[in-house]
Amino acid sequence: MRAGQGILLISTTLLMLGVIMVNSASMRVASSGSMDFYDLLTSRPTLLGFAACIALLAGSMFPVERLKHTICKIPLSIFGLLCTCVLLLCVYVPGIGHEVNGAHRWIAIGSFSFQPSEVAKWTLVIAAAWWTSTHTEQLKLFIKGFFPPIACLGVLCACIALEDLGTAVLLFIVGCGVLFVAGAKLVHFLALIPLALGGLYVAVFSSPYRIQRLMAYMNPYENPESTSFQILQSMHAISAGGGSGLGLGNGIHKFGYLPEDTTDFIFSVICEELGLVGALFVVILYVSMMIVGIYVIKHAQTMFNKLLVFGVLLTVGTQATMNILVVTALIPTKGIALPLLSNGGTGWLLTAFCIGLIDAIDKQSKVTIPSEDHHELQFAQHA
Repeated sequence: MRAGQGILLISTTLLMLGVIMVNSASMRVASSGSMDFYDLLTSRPTLLGFAACIALLAGSMFPVERLKHTICKIPLSIFGLLCTCVLLLCVYVPGIGHEVNGAHRWIAIGSFSFQPSEVAKWTLVIAAAWWTSTHTEQLKLFIKGFFPPIACLGVLCACIALEDLGTAVLLFIVGCGVLFVAGAKLVHFLALIPLALGGLYVAVFSSPYRIQRLMAYMNPYENPESTSFQILQSMHAISAGGGSGLGLGNGIHKFGYLPEDTTDFIFSVICEELGLVGALFVVILYVSMMIVGIYVIKHAQTMFNKLLVFGVLLTVGTQATMNILVVTALIPTKGIALPLLSNGGTGWLLTAFCIGLIDAIDKQSKVTIPSEDHHELQFAQHA
């Protein structure tokens, strides 16, 4: 089995589990007292899951080299990033932007809606991979190499942080990660720490609801029925699952007790219904994706391909880590989804497509995951 095929297998497993758990979390009690189960074959999560699988295959067949092409003499990756910036501003345009829970994060065109921040995650990865692979030597210089991409990253994250601090932090981590592995000096990052901390301070303390979330994290039992409600219900759901869980579909907290049960807190539903076994299974899948992805990075033929794979893996891994830390009350609550598991249209499709690009890159290098027999054969030859 090629490493890319292993990535596809892991991603498909996560998508299948996501479809099952989102459908389970979507169950509601009917007026007759019986459970109103969605038809698994025609429900929205199932149809989106199938569409995400198609996107995964489309990404695996996509000619990655086209990402280096130009449009009107502008590199495609930079053009995509510029279009994303326009979309981020469109959320404030009346008639186009759609406000949900007091936040301007959505663009709605008729019955179709999506979050531009989801698009930004992946256009940033592609743009960062292109810039760093074409300016490797300049990255060691602060003004000519390091400052332009970090300044663009800062502006992009600042725009997103106005409405979605969690995604902004994610993008900043991924952008800095790609720059660092491409050759940027550590001392340049250290010099920007005061500025980054200052920006984070302003973003948090300029928003009353973010201050409330921070206070709820520091003392969750002070306001258990308001600001701390989400995290306390999440912890209760996790503890209720125990080792083996209450059984698929038997969770209780999804019936109005756990807000955002199909999106931000889907991991809590998994813990409640599948227990510690299900939670560990999810973690193992993400860790396995990262490990298998290392094989692709090692054998990728170009620097652009290496950095693109690294960026995709770093985005998925960091986002999954942040979500699990939020759900388990290890960091303050913020709205960030669990990749390929939390309910979502744009998120599932774009994440699946970009993960498929890893297999497309792997096909060029034909990386094979070593088996036990192969290791034994190598050992025997050395002996």
